[in-house]
Amino acid sequence: MKRVPENLLVFSHLRWDFVFQRPQHLLTRFTREFNVYFFEEPVFDVPKDGDSFLSISKREDKLWVLVPHLPEGKGKKENTNLQKQILKTFLKEKSLSDFIFWYYTPMALEFSAEYFPSLVVYDCMDELTGFKNAPTELSYLEKELLTRADVVFTGGQSLYEAKKHQHQNIHPFPSSIDKKHFAKARKKISEPADQGGISGKKFGFYGVIDERFDYQLVGKVASARPDWNFILIGPVVKINPDILPKNKNIHYLGGKSYEELPSYLTGWDVAMIPFLLNESTRYISPTKTPEYLSAGIPVISTPIRDVINPYGMLNLVSIVNNAEQFITAAESELTKSRKEWLTEVDSFLANKSWDQTWSDMMDLIRKAIGSKVAVPLSA
Repeated sequence: MKRVPENLLVFSHLRWDFVFQRPQHLLTRFTREFNVYFFEEPVFDVPKDGDSFLSISKREDKLWVLVPHLPEGKGKKENTNLQKQILKTFLKEKSLSDFIFWYYTPMALEFSAEYFPSLVVYDCMDELTGFKNAPTELSYLEKELLTRADVVFTGGQSLYEAKKHQHQNIHPFPSSIDKKHFAKARKKISEPADQGGISGKKFGFYGVIDERFDYQLVGKVASARPDWNFILIGPVVKINPDILPKNKNIHYLGGKSYEELPSYLTGWDVAMIPFLLNESTRYISPTKTPEYLSAGIPVISTPIRDVINPYGMLNLVSIVNNAEQFITAAESELTKSRKEWLTEVDSFLANKSWDQTWSDMMDLIRKAIGSKVAVPLSA
């Protein structure tokens, strides 16, 4: 079998320090095999006449975050050329045969397409073309990336079904779970101060509050049941915060670290996945679904396809379409015994973990490398 390269260069539309999610779970594990370089989108914090540069910060053993810093006020073409130069400088005197390029965003092809590394991986975790303010070039660039990729992973089963005819080596990898971390919530550990002072039944959500979040559903339920409290954890992005409901029983606690989440979950009676049904949620596989379940908390979700199948079909999660159904499901969850349900949850999650996902992906990468013919080292 051919030698596995030493380096993994990851092009991402997400910031490493934003929310700990799929890329962080996977790439921290890939440091067992590679030096991982996480190449973020640029920040525009250089004076207009200043020189662009690449900041490199080490986050843990064998993992670095790379951020291009570009001058303000430049045009798109010039920004792309500056990123090309930054990448060229980074790769100078490095052998492409020692690199795997891993893409989370096809947009990175605009400045990386001239390179031919040992292997190209596309981890298609979302249908980015459905997101708010998606670039018009995204669809074309994804088609180009699918022709270049040696192996493609998808972030869920429904996304796999939509993409499987576009590549010959594509595999579904739905959201997984760090069971040990979230199982801490079952031990009823101390709640943080900003949540511990809230009395009564608690319905919780953590994640990004953006165009996917059904704030009207949450507002309607909160108005109908003022004796229930709704804990919303996470940053508000891409929407105007002023449109969010301001009920006294809705508590916006802001972003929290991954390490803090179990201490919030431990105080929740029910966890929520209140997502709208739109283009940005059509193919999502929410990582929070197995995390909530691993914490031992009942879950109520709107009818997201990758939540319905498998979680709803196995009666592990309650699926609702509106506020009235939410209230009915919540009243049921608050009164029924969890013992049998927890047994079924644990049985379903038994063979699921990010470690297993990483291992399966690594096997597919090794196979892809083994099947490669000679690769040119440059364009």
